[in-house]
Amino acid sequence: MTAGPTPFPRTVMLLGSGELGKEVAIAAQRLGCRVIAVDRYAGAPAMAVAQASEVIAMTDADALREVVRRHRPDVVIPEIEALAVDALAGLEGEGITVIPTARATAVTMNRDRIRDLAATGLGLRTARFAYAESAAELAAAAAPLGWPVVVKPVMSSSGKGQSVVRGPEQIEAAWAAAMAGARGAGERVIVEEFLRFSLEITLLTVRQWQGPTLFCPPIGHIQERGDYQCSWQPARLGTDQLAAAQAMAKAVTDDLGGAGLFGVEFFLCGEPGAEEVVFSELSPRPHDTGLVTLVGQNLSEFELHLRAVLGLPIPEIRSLGPAASRVILAGPEAVGAADGEKPGSGEAPSFLGLERALAVPDTQVLLFGKPDVRPWRRMGVALARGDDEAEARSRADGAAAAVQVRTSR
Repeated sequence: MTAGPTPFPRTVMLLGSGELGKEVAIAAQRLGCRVIAVDRYAGAPAMAVAQASEVIAMTDADALREVVRRHRPDVVIPEIEALAVDALAGLEGEGITVIPTARATAVTMNRDRIRDLAATGLGLRTARFAYAESAAELAAAAAPLGWPVVVKPVMSSSGKGQSVVRGPEQIEAAWAAAMAGARGAGERVIVEEFLRFSLEITLLTVRQWQGPTLFCPPIGHIQERGDYQCSWQPARLGTDQLAAAQAMAKAVTDDLGGAGLFGVEFFLCGEPGAEEVVFSELSPRPHDTGLVTLVGQNLSEFELHLRAVLGLPIPEIRSLGPAASRVILAGPEAVGAADGEKPGSGEAPSFLGLERALAVPDTQVLLFGKPDVRPWRRMGVALARGDDEAEARSRADGAAAAVQVRTSR
């Protein structure tokens, strides 16, 4: 797809319709696009704002091909990892534009493929790692890396199945957790050395059909249970560290090709002022930590994604000042859909405390509209600005803490 005088409206199909997909849908509609939201369950957040929706098994190649062929969208935007990626390659061959490309979606779907590309194919600095296809192989692969190690399924999302293993006695539990949290077929995990880092960042990288690769101000973030909890922008990086991150992000996104916004994650390790930048992971789509850009930039990550996808100009990416986000979570006691039940059959959420949250100056609260909960599920986010990073983060934290997620069946 190239920039040019193609008339609007254009039809955008989202494969995956969660909270990030919802913001992509809103950005697309503001540009006059027609949006079709596709997911594995009815009532997904983006379906509330799309003109049309479809419910299919996202890993069913035949179902995926059928829904795309029936609607014939101008662009298909994958928003989740668990997809029938082989079907996307075939659809691309039929002239359907897949964002960023079918190959990029396939490579980044599995941690082993993107790690092999970064470390072996491009020579980027990564944590030392190995793969295992059984608990016994995991034990053998982990020991040479030194304890503790981090174990992740090669395919999962939002930290599912990830654990820190502090000794050989925890290997069996880590293997079981990885298998329970994995998506897709196959039994394979990646085991990594445990990096002692001072900061974890996301560098949102915008690749255009025509024009230079662009970068957003870096975003610092904190994870718990393998999932993002808060983020802030701009993160404080040295000039050399920022240049190194940008060079690595450009190298890997150039290899993947296509157009759109990529969330590229890095660790900063070592002495303050002389940290080494270490490549971690990459998502070929808007990133959850990038929700902060809704208040932190002149163009959010979602607007940037759509402009790049549709070949529209991006004259400038500019920080609006210190900004922060903090997630609003269901509690550990929340009851999700049982095995074999459809999503949406768990406890339905309601919320208390919005009045207190929105009384915090320069703060917004986004409730995602998910139909049910499960333990620690992300149900919303508080966004805030401040005169400095500390004030922005304090405001976001306070607003999020004011909102209580209640459930009832």
